[in-house]
Amino acid sequence: LDSLLQEIKLSTMSLRLGYKKSSRSRSKRAGLHFPVGRIHRLLRKGPYASRIGSFAPVYLAAVMEYLTAEILELAGSMARDYGKILPRHVLLAVKNDTEVDRLLEGVTMEGVLPNINPAPLILNDAE
Repeated sequence: LDSLLQEIKLSTMSLRLGYKKSSRSRSKRAGLHFPVGRIHRLLRKGPYASRIGSFAPVYLAAVMEYLTAEILELAGSMARDYGKILPRHVLLAVKNDTEVDRLLEGVTMEGVLPNINPAPLILNDAE
């Protein structure tokens, strides 16, 4: 955060002195892969608030990038033998991690069947 603020200060000072502004995206300045500018635009266009601060999209992009990396890391460990990550691996990774499962509790993942074995269900009905 300090480096981001310092870079913004330097860029405004250089504009006053007549130097050309260097074109670096906010994602690059924050050290993120997720698009900060696009998230800021979507926040402004959406029905969330009339005013959006400049740091809100940076924070949101960082949180989204962290969650994506966490889920992909878990899915990659599930798909170690297979060679590539399938939607089934993502579902298994989410269901095996209790914190991520609680976060994505109401989310339905399309195209993936949970594959619950019916044998234990038949045994419970007989008892």
